Amino acid sequence: MYLEHFKFNELPFGLTPNIDFFCQLKGHQEALNVLLFSLRSGEGFIKIIGEVGLGKTLLCRKLLDSLNQDYVTAYIPNPDLNPQELRTALARELGVELTALKDQHELLTLLNNKLLELHHAGKRVVIVIDEAQALPLDSLEAVRLLTNLETGKNKLLQVVLFGQPELDQHLNKPNLRQLKQRITFSYYLPLLSPEDMDTYLFYRLAIAGYQSGTLFAKKARKILYRASRGVPRVINILCHKSLLLAYGSGESMVTPQMMKLAVRDSDTGFASRHKKYTLLITGLSALIISIILFYCCKGII
Repeated sequence: MYLEHFKFNELPFGLTPNIDFFCQLKGHQEALNVLLFSLRSGEGFIKIIGEVGLGKTLLCRKLLDSLNQDYVTAYIPNPDLNPQELRTALARELGVELTALKDQHELLTLLNNKLLELHHAGKRVVIVIDEAQALPLDSLEAVRLLTNLETGKNKLLQVVLFGQPELDQHLNKPNLRQLKQRITFSYYLPLLSPEDMDTYLFYRLAIAGYQSGTLFAKKARKILYRASRGVPRVINILCHKSLLLAYGSGESMVTPQMMKLAVRDSDTGFASRHKKYTLLITGLSALIISIILFYCCKGII
């Protein structure tokens, strides 16, 4: 859409977690440092907690990309699995042959043998579970039991849990107290500060190839921060919509008015304090639809 207009190489504010856009903000870099240090120290359980939209999945993928050949990783992105499904998913991630499998006892034996094989080869095995708050409680306990697999000196498996605050609520339940006690390092992702947000915007624009100075007016950035409250996902959504507006208007900068319209279209909570723009939102939606229809007719999208 607006790539050529702003001379972008790629969309700067997409929602797909792309590690090329990982910005070394204080909170996210600290979280990555905690993860790398904990894994190198051989800790059994590490927990990263963050609200919706704070970049946990991006951090998760950055961690996986940062681990060298000494590590073998098993990534579980969809953890809504019962204990049997979870163990099976882990086995598949580690390359365990599961044909003619008889029962769960045999599966555990195969997993243990695979972990011992990797340990003797000098590898550290890390299971990374994204959206861990979605794990059923019995599956969380199954994860703990898997970490009982060990040699006389070393754990055969390390676990990193990425989750929303609901994960802490689960871990506070009495039947999960043993798992909670095994979590040796935790980190809570913070919201972006206004300064963090500016750094975040400029970094993503630079990675996307933008080289023409300030793209978001100062007042537009203030509106953006108030509306997003420092949540990266909301920032991306509002920036994308405001850039679409600037493109549709033939402008080279996002103005405060454009950002207000983008906020109104996104139901972030900030919009209710700007009721005088109620009628303008219809124009924004119509403009977006018109742009999409134009490109469809041209056969571009």
